[in-house]
Amino acid sequence: MPVKIKILIKELALEAELSETSTAKAIVDALPIYAEPNEWGDEFYFEIPVAMSLDETATLKVSVGDIGYWPPGNALAIFFGPTPMSKGPEPMPASAVNIVGKITGDATFLRTAKGATKIRIEKD
Repeated sequence: MPVKIKILIKELALEAELSETSTAKAIVDALPIYAEPNEWGDEFYFEIPVAMSLDETATLKVSVGDIGYWPPGNALAIFFGPTPMSKGPEPMPASAVNIVGKITGDATFLRTAKGATKIRIEKD
């Protein structure tokens, strides 16, 4: 059963779900996570205290609202629009990510949080 989480950044509180993969479960075990987000186009990414390899969900094809784990940086990536690698409106990660979850609301609201210096991920 997916685990409900909250993403808190600036004045936003977005609901999301983490899946039942081993990577997602490792992230749930590390919650709450406090980090300083980096921006890459319409993507926030930040290092988390989880070290995993690519798994069966690994892909370069992500959608707005997807939450991915990027092994080279031990980072969580939240996609809310095009990235510098995109060739259209869909995001594209720098390299393959494990899909670990999805924002259940409108992920494009994250555009209003650009420039944030803190992000918190916690169980809902």
